[in-house]
Amino acid sequence: MAHSISAKKRIRQNETRRNLNRARKSALKTQIRKFEDALRGDNPAAAEQAFRQTVKQLDQVAATSAMHKNAASRKKSRLAKKLNAIKQKTAG
Repeated sequence: MAHSISAKKRIRQNETRRNLNRARKSALKTQIRKFEDALRGDNPAAAEQAFRQTVKQLDQVAATSAMHKNAASRKKSRLAKKLNAIKQKTAG
């Protein structure tokens, strides 16, 4: 157990940041699930809208350092790949 005032404050800060990061990551996972549900719906317009929201949320989470910027970029790329596959399937 921490004894100094600064160590106790650090424990409080870590707990607060941990809770914020968990909430951000959870909201992001929910948004990704919504996007994947829109993909399954075979409606490219709805999927496109959900993709934009997902990308926005990925950028916000990466900006707060809850997720590394390269990891967010990798996820965006993979989601865009899925979206493009659906678009081509419905167009062709």
